[in-house]
Parts: sequence; C-alpha cells; structure tokens
Amino acid sequence: MARQIPLAPSAPWFRLELDKADWSGERAQDLIHWYGQMLLIRRFEEKLLDLEKAGLIHGPAHASIGQEAGAVGAMAALGTDDKINGTHRAHHQVLLKLLNPSVPDGFDIRTDDFAPGMDEAIYRFMAEIMGLTPGYCGGRGGSMHMRFAGAGVVGTSAIVGGNPPHAAGYALADKMLGRDHISVAFFGDGAAQNGASYEAMNIAAAQSLPVIFFIENNLYGVATHISDVTRETRLSSRGAMLGIASIECDGMDVVAVHRAMVEARRIIRETGGPVVVEALCYRHFHQSGSRSGSDFGYRTKEEEAAWRERDPIALAEARLTALGLLSPDEFARIDALMTDRVAAAAARLTEPVPGGNTLRIPEGLWPDPATRDHGILGDLSELAGKRMLDHDDMRPDAIEKVKFVTAASETLAAAMARDPRIIVMGEDAHQMRGGVSGFTKGALERWPERVLPMSIAENGFTGVALGAALNGLRPVVEIMFGDFCFTAADQIANGVGKVRHMFGDGFPVPIVMRVRISPHTGYGSQHSGDPSALFGLFPGWRIVTPSNAFDYIGLMNSALACDDPVVVFEHTELYQKEFDVPAGDREFHIPFGSARIVRPGAACTVLATSVMVQNAVKAAEETGIDAEVIDLRNIDHHGIDWALIGKSIDRTGRVIIAEQTARSLSMGGTWAAEIQERFFDCLDHEILRVTGGLAAPTVSAALNRAALATVADVKNALLRIAEK
Repeated sequence: MARQIPLAPSAPWFRLELDKADWSGERAQDLIHWYGQMLLIRRFEEKLLDLEKAGLIHGPAHASIGQEAGAVGAMAALGTDDKINGTHRAHHQVLLKLLNPSVPDGFDIRTDDFAPGMDEAIYRFMAEIMGLTPGYCGGRGGSMHMRFAGAGVVGTSAIVGGNPPHAAGYALADKMLGRDHISVAFFGDGAAQNGASYEAMNIAAAQSLPVIFFIENNLYGVATHISDVTRETRLSSRGAMLGIASIECDGMDVVAVHRAMVEARRIIRETGGPVVVEALCYRHFHQSGSRSGSDFGYRTKEEEAAWRERDPIALAEARLTALGLLSPDEFARIDALMTDRVAAAAARLTEPVPGGNTLRIPEGLWPDPATRDHGILGDLSELAGKRMLDHDDMRPDAIEKVKFVTAASETLAAAMARDPRIIVMGEDAHQMRGGVSGFTKGALERWPERVLPMSIAENGFTGVALGAALNGLRPVVEIMFGDFCFTAADQIANGVGKVRHMFGDGFPVPIVMRVRISPHTGYGSQHSGDPSALFGLFPGWRIVTPSNAFDYIGLMNSALACDDPVVVFEHTELYQKEFDVPAGDREFHIPFGSARIVRPGAACTVLATSVMVQNAVKAAEETGIDAEVIDLRNIDHHGIDWALIGKSIDRTGRVIIAEQTARSLSMGGTWAAEIQERFFDCLDHEILRVTGGLAAPTVSAALNRAALATVADVKNALLRIAEK
C-alpha cells in the first residue's frame, strides 16, 4: 500500500513572534537610540523627496519610508567590519552603516549633539544621491549605487538580484582569510524570485558562508503583488529548501528585526552560516517618488491605510510611551534634532537662486565633465617591478618544450604558492585531476581547499567571485565553454565590467576569468562561440588571447598580479600542442598592451588573434606574400598596441584583420574603425577582415569547418590585398 510520508526541510524554519513585553527586555538606551535612527531615516528621505520635486536630484529616488525598522534593527546587530550591500532601495541601510562608525560611545540622542563625523556621513551620502563631488563615490553612484568600504558598504546594485552573490563573495573572503565578520545582502521580494539570488543562497549554503540574506518583503515588485508571480509567498521558504536556517519576522517592529538578526548571528557562530531573514514590511510610497501606489491603481487606499496604522515609527512611539521612556518634549526634541541635521546637510549642498525663492546646486559641487572616463581601470602600477620577459629574451640554451595545458597548470600552481589570496572557482574544478582541462592539476596537489567546486550557475558564481575580489581575495573563475559567458552576462557587464568606474575608482577588482574556446570540436551552436566581443563592450575588462604557452605564462602571471578584471581566452585547439618556453620558469610576466611581431614583412600587416596567428603565418608562407603578422595578445580597448601597429601600417600601407570567430561576434569592425581614425593617411587599400560565417558553428563536421575562418581564408585575403 502506497504511503505518503510528510517531508520537512533539513534546516530550521520559523517565525519569530514578539509582543509588547519583549520591548522591556531591551536596554532603554538602545530602544531610544533605535527610535531616533528610524526618525533620522524618515526625515532624510523626506528631504530627498523635496529635493527631487525641486529638480535637484537627477534620476530616481527610491524611498524606503515605512521600512525603517528593518534597517535599524539589522544595523544594530552589525559592527563596522561587517559588510552589507543593498539594492536600488537602500538609503535606509546605507545611511546607518555610514553613520554608525562615527557615533560616540554613550551617545544619548535625547541630550547630545551630533558628532562631526555623523554630520559628515549625512552630508556626503546626500551629496552622492544628488550626484555631486563630495559624495562617497564622487557623484557617480547616485541613489542606487553606493560604496564606502571604510564603513562596510562594499557596493550596492541597482540590478534586481544582482547583489546577493556579491555578499556571498564578501563572506567567502572573510571565511578564507580567517576574519570573524559577517556579510548581509538586503534585497526585496522581487529579487527573491530572481535566479541569481537563488544561486547565491545555494553557493553560500554549499560553502557554509557567514552571510545573511535579508529579504525585505514589502509585497510589491514595483506594481506587481507577490501573489501574482509566485505561489509560495513565504519567501523564507527559499532558504529552508536549500538547507539554510530561515527566520520570518515582523519588519515593522524594530525589536523583532533586531532579535531575528541576533538569532541569525548566533546560528552563524554555531554552524558557519548562512541564514535567511525575511522581514514582512510595507513601503508607503510608489516605487520611486512621493506618490502612493493607490494613485497608480495597483494598491487600494484601504490597504495602504491599514499598513500605515502599523508604521514602525508610530509603533515605536507608542511602545516607548507605554514604557515611560520618553516624554512628549523628548520626542519633539529628537524630531527637531533629526530634522535640523538633515536640513544642515541639504543647506551645504544648495544655494538660493539670486532674485528668486528657489534653490540650485552650487556650480563648484558638480564633478568635472572632463573626468567622465576616469577610473575605468587602474594604472597597472602594481605590475611595476615584476620580472618581464618576451620571446626574444629566451636563452637558446635554457629552453624546453611544454604543452600549453601543462604550462597553464604549472603557472597557476606557482602563482598560488606566491599569493595565498588566489583561489579557483568553477564547475568540476576540483575533480578529474584538474578539472575538465587539467588547469587545476597542480593546485589540487598542493591546495585542494583553495579550489572550490561551483554549481552550474555561472551568473551566481561570477558574482560571488566579484564580491570576494572586493573583499581581499584574488579569485580565478573558470568558464567551461565560451557561450556560457552569456549566462553570466549580468555579472560580467553590470557587475565586474562597471564596478570600479561606477563607484568612483580607488579600489582593486582583482578577478581573473578563464574562458575555454572550443569552436572546432563539434559541440554545436551553444558551446562553440567566442564571446570576446561581449567583454569588449565593457571597458572595465582587460582581455588577453595567448596563442602559445610562452604568452600564456607571461600574460596569466600579469593577470594574476593585476588589480583590474582580466579575462583570459584559451583556445582548446592549443592545449595539446607543445611550445618553447624558458626551462623551469613559470613566473615571468608579459606587460599588458604589448603586441608582438611574429613574422616580419613589408607587403601588408595582418592583425591576428589566438589560433589565427599561426594560420596567418602559414598563409603567408604558402602564398609567398611578404606579410607582417602581428599577434595582438591584448584585444581590449586599453590594451591594443597601437604604437606597434601604427609603425607596421606605416611601412606596409595595407591591413588584414584575421579572427576565427563568426562575423557577428567579431571585434574586427571596431578595430578597423580605429585604424581608419588613427592611420587613414597611411592606408593604400581598404581594410580586409577575415572571419567565420555569420552564424555560430553547428554539429555537422562539414558545417562546423565551414563556419570558422581558416588558413585558406587568410590566403584569399592576402592574394586580394596584393592585387593592387
């Protein structure tokens, strides 16, 4: 007889219920302080909405009015060294995290004035939201993107679901570096339905990371009610089903939130983490601005009124009054203090328009437009003093032949010996004696604990790697097939590709992504692409394409030492080929931005990448055309060696760009345009481009070969360019 046996999650999952009596269990000073902080957030955001109405905020202002208890209760459980991030609606959390390090010990909100550092935090945060130079990110982040690592704000994200992987990465770094801190990702009900949030929670659980996933369930993703998009509206269930201890609490009650956070910290202390906290709350206004949701027809006035009766500040006032902790005069004094400090910050950022009764922003507070592109990448000063080597520097009596894949494994192992911050993350990276390509063989033999297996979730673990890089590690991320980069495109583009410039520069982002390119193997359209053009769209990446083992060693060592994000494209056709390298040396570097003349010539210049370098050399030899073949090596916007290329074009007057990939993914069009702008007067012929077909390769061997550029295609281009 079949039986139905109920199943339950393996992790604790519960609602934390409090009543009035629980308030008396907290220190009176804390309750009063928390009330004042909720009021500060409220007055701060009300001022922001006034500034927005006056046209003094460029962009949205996502107010958290109504959700203050969640921020205050959570921040009261965190120290300065604990990390947070948030979403597009993060004013409440960020303001307190910035402010709290400057609050003096014993500060009494009833009698004391704000310390200068407290005023400065309010001023600089308001300046950032207004897009002004005094802001923490120089005005580049604005309302939705904030970073100030000194206070533990490692970087918010306006992409729904974009930030939870980063917080897991912060926690990974703290765990691996032996730091007793926790990280908190704040996100909403909308992000709880997002794949990246699920991926981040799953990775955090698998790695037992000290991170809290704090879900502010305010019921609405913009105008869509949670019940319209998910059947299971108890969002803490997401954690429980992944084996994560999960707590639901009243997000309108500051004490309830604080108790939930304290419990979450206890669980992390005893189990390693993670924990999910779901705070049930409500935003009083629409997605952005000061109008109510009912004005747009997706909420009723009755629903809004019912939630306003549970306003967290009103609730706190009632509880504090019942406990006899504050008098009416003290409530008024606290409100006046908060209103005054916010007004003082706004006054420093505005001035009256002469002859009128409106305000404007003083001209001197705007960022200089000439700095619009500053800080996209660093200056590579971290590579100064590194031992540089190139092919011409090899001693003939100290050369050995090594397979490309062996050089890759040995180079990583040598780098990990030098730098304990280097870790490897990827699918199957810890198995098969070195992963699917053998890259981690040397690392697994010596540091298996630094080779982390990842679930099949490229977007999730790329985001985790970014968070880890922002918090002290130097992760190497392995992408098994080039096409899989597109599943990680959000973190590649909106995360890694923009993070430094968006937050105003001044900090490292040392992440290396290894991408295996296998267009010739018959794996078909979804496993055969070269996504270098994707990375080329975002100037926050450095891109290298080694065509031999020597270049791989030097470029990978530079990538591993670089404080910028670097993607290294590895063509699997090269893996089993042998190349000359310095005997026993896996620690030299090749400087970024240096192309190499592989074959000198005078008839034309061939700019080639990866396997097309040797294809171009072979084509020149078979046609007898005296082509100069240049291995670009670096193909990002900042790394193209225009000086070397320009000298070659000046000699030859003719250019061929040779890429194996599909024409639709080719970067050659961009390079051709740049050549036209830089060297037009040197050109004696139109620029020719050699690429594969328009579409990606398919499985058929005949169609696979036809889809890719070959030696024959380069030969045809050489013959054509030599005709005139």
